[in-house]
Amino acid sequence: MPQKGLFARKSQSHSIRFGVNKPFGSRLLHHMKILFLTENFPPETNAAATRVYERALYWVRDGHSVTILTSAPNFPEGKVFEGYSNRWRQVDNVDGIRVVRVKTLIAANKGIILRTLDFISFMITAFVAGLFEKRPDVIAATSPQFFAAVGGWMLAACRTRPFVFELGDLWPASIAAVGAIKHSLPLRLVEKLELFLYRKSAAVAALTYAFKRNLVSRGIDPNKIWVVRNGVDAGRYGLRTRHAQLEAEHGLKGKFVIGYIGTHGLAHALDQVIESAFLLKNEKNIRFLFAGAGAARASLIEQAGQLGLSNVVFLPMQPKERIPDVWSLCDLALVHLKDEPTFTEVIPSKVFEAMGMGLPILIAAPKGEATDIVTAEQAGIVVSPPNPNSLADAICMLRDDVATRKTYAKNALAAAPQYSREKQADEMIEVFASVISGVSHTAKEIS
Repeated sequence: MPQKGLFARKSQSHSIRFGVNKPFGSRLLHHMKILFLTENFPPETNAAATRVYERALYWVRDGHSVTILTSAPNFPEGKVFEGYSNRWRQVDNVDGIRVVRVKTLIAANKGIILRTLDFISFMITAFVAGLFEKRPDVIAATSPQFFAAVGGWMLAACRTRPFVFELGDLWPASIAAVGAIKHSLPLRLVEKLELFLYRKSAAVAALTYAFKRNLVSRGIDPNKIWVVRNGVDAGRYGLRTRHAQLEAEHGLKGKFVIGYIGTHGLAHALDQVIESAFLLKNEKNIRFLFAGAGAARASLIEQAGQLGLSNVVFLPMQPKERIPDVWSLCDLALVHLKDEPTFTEVIPSKVFEAMGMGLPILIAAPKGEATDIVTAEQAGIVVSPPNPNSLADAICMLRDDVATRKTYAKNALAAAPQYSREKQADEMIEVFASVISGVSHTAKEIS
C-alpha cells in the first residue's frame, strides 16, 4: 500500500469551489458524505482500484467523509491476498478512507460463468451492507464490472440518494470485443440493463469523450454525462534513475528496455508483442519487460518459452508502491490494445503513468482517444493497427534515435500535470456537488 502522509509535500488542504454553495441539510456541500462501490481496491493494483483509492485520498484531504464498499482483495488470480479474509463484513481505515469489505464468491479473472457469479455476489452483498451504513449524501459506483453499478443504483434508490455512475469501461461491449462472450440474447439483455442504469443515474461520469459520444448515440441525455478523464497521481512518479537492485536481478544493465506494466488481458493482444520480441531476438541489447498479471499471462510465458526467447523478462504483479521502481527500468513505455473498434474509446491508465515517469510512449492501438493524446502531446509514436513487424521497426527506430526519444520523454513529463489525479478528484467532487444540490446543470466536459 502507498505510504501514509502522501500529501505532506503537497499544498495545504483547500475547499473546492463548485459554483454552488447552498446548504445541504445542516452541512455545506464541501463537507459531503460519499459512499462508493467498487469491487477492486488496494492492495489490488488494477486501474479501477488505483483510480478510486487515489481520488479518495484527495477527497478525505479536503474534508469529505468517504466510505468504500469493496470485496476482499483477490484480483486477478482469484486468491485472497495474504493478511485478508473473505468475511461477511470487515471494516478498516486506509489512510483516512473508511473501507468496508464484504463477502463475495471469489473467482479468477478468466472465464464467464464464475466471474459473472462473482460480480453478482458483490452486487448483492455490497447492497445489503450499504443499507446499514449511515445515510450518505451521494452514492457512486464504478465500472468495470457494471454489476457494481447495479448495486449502487439499487442502494441509492432505497436510501433516496442521488446515484453517480462512473463509466470506466463500456461493459459488456468490451468483453464481447475480446471474444469472451458471443453476441446473443443474454448479451442484449445485459445491454438493456446497462442503458437502464445510464438513464436512471443522476449523472454519468465518463472517463473518455468517446464514451460520452457512445452513450449519446444510444439515446442517453448528453446533459447528464460529464467527462472526467483518467489521470495519474504525479506525486508518486517522476524522473528517477534505474532501480539498481531490480536492474541487476533481471539482467537489464546496459539494455534498452521496452516496458509493459499492467494487466495482461485478452484486450491487450500481447501475443503480438511476443512475436515482435521474436523478430528482435538477435538484437542483443533489447529487452522486453512484462510486469503484471491477468488472463493471458500464463499463455504469454508459454509462448515465449516455446519460441526460446531470452530477451523477454516476466515479473509478477507488483505492489502499487513498487510500480515506479519497475517503470524506472524502462527506456520506452509500451501501450498495446487489440485492433477492435471498441478499444478506440478507451485510454489505458499506463499512458498517464508513463507521462508521470517522463517516459517516451510507444502505443500500438486502433486510432482513437488514447492515440490522439499521445500524438497531441508529442509524447511518443503510434503504431496502428497493432502489428508485430511495425512494432519491431518502431522499437529499433526509437532505440537508435536518442534525440527524438529524449524529446518525447520531455514532452510526456510536461503533459503529465494536465492529467493529474488531484484534478480528476476535484472534477468528480464537482459532479457529486451538482447532483446533491439538485440544481439543474448542463454536464460539462471538464477535462
